Amino acid sequence: MVHLLFWLLTLLHKMCPGHAWVVSNFLMTGPKTYLTYSRSVQEGAMSGIEECRHQFAWDRWNCPESATQFKGLRRATRETSFVHAISAAGVMYTLTRNCSLGDLENCGCDVSKNGKIGGSGWLWGGCSDNVDFGERISKQYVDAQETGQDSRAAVNLHNNAAGRLAVKATMRRICRCHGMSESCSVQTCWTQLSDLRDIGNYLKLKHSQAQKLDINKKRMRAGNSADNRGAIVDAFGSVAQTELIYLEDSPDYCRRNTSVGLYGTEGRECLQHGEGLTQWERRSCRRLCHECGLKVEERRTEVVSSCNCKFQWCCTVNCEDCSQVIVKHVCARREAADGHGYRRRYRGPK
Repeated sequence: MVHLLFWLLTLLHKMCPGHAWVVSNFLMTGPKTYLTYSRSVQEGAMSGIEECRHQFAWDRWNCPESATQFKGLRRATRETSFVHAISAAGVMYTLTRNCSLGDLENCGCDVSKNGKIGGSGWLWGGCSDNVDFGERISKQYVDAQETGQDSRAAVNLHNNAAGRLAVKATMRRICRCHGMSESCSVQTCWTQLSDLRDIGNYLKLKHSQAQKLDINKKRMRAGNSADNRGAIVDAFGSVAQTELIYLEDSPDYCRRNTSVGLYGTEGRECLQHGEGLTQWERRSCRRLCHECGLKVEERRTEVVSSCNCKFQWCCTVNCEDCSQVIVKHVCARREAADGHGYRRRYRGPK
């Protein structure tokens, strides 16, 4: 299953951070067709998880390490839908990029439309990123890990596909002008991948709009495989391929529950002041602390570092010690609020 793939990738990466061959060796246990692409798959899976952590840095659920492990993905929640989507997108993105860069054998630019009219005043040309290749290999590799026939497997496969569609939806058209004296009477255009950050932003919006799937539980409990498939097909009927879906409501991410890999928001840093903060970041203290029944505590740390260094002939460098006070705001338990240290204003699993 896909969660097992990413769990093993993360585990091996942490156990042997200086030995990429260990992870690649694990990937080589798959079909021989994939061996050429193993390093790109590894890199793509890890970049997808890193993007997940960036997107949810100031949310109650912050894409913790447990989210990529088997235990964290057993439940088909709104959050695991994002993990599947961004992981599949990361693999497709990296395969496509490395293909266009010429890093992969038997793969290169997509020139299938070159010379054809694309629109008024422009033709297809140049070196388009080969997203069809990236999509095909990503699907073969990632989806092949999902071997179940139940509703959760179907949801995971749907979210994998939605992640790959996000790569296509965010692609950009790049054009170059041609003509006398740069008149731009004709343009040659090609398609190019957006940054992975743009794909992450796109999928974060899809996460907020994710739909809970309503499956006929009576048909599922009947034990008949045909009934099971029928119930799943019926539930998927009204869902667009680009949308993320889930089966179970999210748990309370405010509270610590190590049995399912949740550590709560106590001790989490939040942002109160600073230039260039987004509205979501500015509200992080309210979301992580106040609405979870915690208070915001200011913590000051003095950091000493070398400064005002001068070169003395010959041959030493003399520096002064400079101190700087770093101020952070963290969520802390209230004192005797309700006998347990919590006074909740919980407003959902944000």
